[in-house]
Amino acid sequence: MERLAKLISRGGVASRREAERLIREGRVEVNEKIVTKPGQKADLSRDRIRVDGKPIGRSEPRVYLLLNKPRGSLTTLRDPKGRTVVSDFLSRVKGRVYPVGRLDWDCSGLVLLTNDGELTEKLTHPRYQIPKTYWVKVRGVPSAREIKRLKEGVRLEDGITAPAKVKLTEKREGKSCLELTVTEGRNKLVKRMCQTIGHPVLRLKRVGLAFLRLGDLKPREYRYLNREEIKRLKALRI
Repeated sequence: MERLAKLISRGGVASRREAERLIREGRVEVNEKIVTKPGQKADLSRDRIRVDGKPIGRSEPRVYLLLNKPRGSLTTLRDPKGRTVVSDFLSRVKGRVYPVGRLDWDCSGLVLLTNDGELTEKLTHPRYQIPKTYWVKVRGVPSAREIKRLKEGVRLEDGITAPAKVKLTEKREGKSCLELTVTEGRNKLVKRMCQTIGHPVLRLKRVGLAFLRLGDLKPREYRYLNREEIKRLKALRI
C-alpha cells in the first residue's frame, strides 16, 4: 500500500503536489469511488485508480520535453474557459506529460514538461532553489544602485528576495533589457522585483532552467531532451 498521490505521480499523470490537488478536487476514483483525502493509500496490484475518468497503470515510459511557450497561453493541460494551453502544442507527443512549474499567461519562454514525478518534485520544491534565468525588458534604465538592490535582495510584501544575478544587456529609447537569474519560485517574482525598484516589466521571457537553455526554439516549438541532459537533471546536487 502506498500513498495515492505517489501512485498517480509514478503513473505519469502529474507531480506529487499536483496529484494531491487533483485528489482534493474530487477528480480521482479508487474502485469507482471518488477520493478526496490525499493521504489515502492504495495498491495498484488490486485497486483500480482513475484520474478524470482515465485509468492509470503501474508506470509509463518517461518523457522529457523543452517547449518555447508563446505569450497568451496557459501553463496547464486544460482550461475550462477554452483558452490556449501548453498541451495544445503537443499533439504529436505520445504519452501524458505535465509542465514543471508555471509561466504567467503574458510571459513566454522555456517550459519543461515530463511525466517524471520525482524529477518534478526536485525542480519545483522551494528548498532546492533551482536557478531560472529570464530576459526582461523594463521601462527606463535601472541605475547601478537599483541593479545592486536586485542583486542583494529587495523587500516585497512577502519578504526580502534572495540574492539574484543581474546583467544590464541593452539600453535604448527609455527602455532597457536585463538578464536576471533567480532561485525562488514566488508568484510573479521577477515582475514584483522590477516594479519595486521603479522599472515595470514590459516583456518577460524565460531563457534558462538550471543548465538548460531555450536556444533557437521558436514559439510553440518543442524538442526532446537528450540522454545527457536527462542524466544531468537527475544528478543535480541541490
